[in-house]
Amino acid sequence: MTLDLDTAFDPCHGEAVPVAPEVLRVTAPNAGPFTFHGTNSYVVGGSRSAIVVDPGPADDRHFAALMAAIDGRTVDAVLLTHTHRDHSDLVARLVAETGAPILAEGPHRLSRLLHSGETNPMDAAGDMELRPDRVVVDGEILRLSAATIEAVATPGHTANHMAFAVEGTGVLFCGDHVMSWSTTIVAPPDGSMADYMASLDRLIERGDTLLLPGHGSTVDQPQPLLRALKSHRRMREAAILERLRAGDRTIPEIVGALYRQTDPRLHGAAGLSVLAHLEDLAAKGRIEAEGEIVLGGHFRPT
Repeated sequence: MTLDLDTAFDPCHGEAVPVAPEVLRVTAPNAGPFTFHGTNSYVVGGSRSAIVVDPGPADDRHFAALMAAIDGRTVDAVLLTHTHRDHSDLVARLVAETGAPILAEGPHRLSRLLHSGETNPMDAAGDMELRPDRVVVDGEILRLSAATIEAVATPGHTANHMAFAVEGTGVLFCGDHVMSWSTTIVAPPDGSMADYMASLDRLIERGDTLLLPGHGSTVDQPQPLLRALKSHRRMREAAILERLRAGDRTIPEIVGALYRQTDPRLHGAAGLSVLAHLEDLAAKGRIEAEGEIVLGGHFRPT
């Protein structure tokens, strides 16, 4: 199955763009190789009350645009899909302005323990200080004035990644778990490939009809994209095994062979993705490492 990515996206920075009934998208001006044209924040609700999903980065222009989209409504809650700073840094300011509680799966945490001497390359991206006012669990129904929301746990990109479905609409705020413009970064120990793949299966089973991601355009036909993303990851896994059988032993060797057409600025992320696959393959007994499974490790097929 071919993975056809959609990079035709107009962010309309500073504007509130309707993307679904009673849902506005406001895209922050924090474009970059990992954020595309910027982080998407969403304002959900009717004329009296609203919910904000992922307030975004600490940017004065984005804050002003978000407040304009709220337009004086009472904010029932701030929902946070995960605690990477490009989604969460504006939370404190928005909460101070609106008095809304923060609802999220929990504080930032790693998907696994650090190995001896290992550091987390995603440390700078994680918001280690944020604590939700209310911890939301998988399957919980949030009956808010603006909308009724179902919490859908989707770990993988981060351990605490949570999607939010608007009950009765088929609309799912999927954060960074699924995006139309790029595959998702799964970077151990922040993220986990096994968790990510299980979360893809969960969304395939759910059958939501519109996905609203943290970056890029709406996903209007989720099922083909979800299945293509799953197929892409399986093909990448098979390619990594092929490189190991051909004699590659290190992650830089694998990245050099498999990511020749990728922007060199993203090779570090590619290496982390390969590491995530290697962890998953080791858990399945298909590869083994000389020592622990780390970025600088040496690997071979079993």
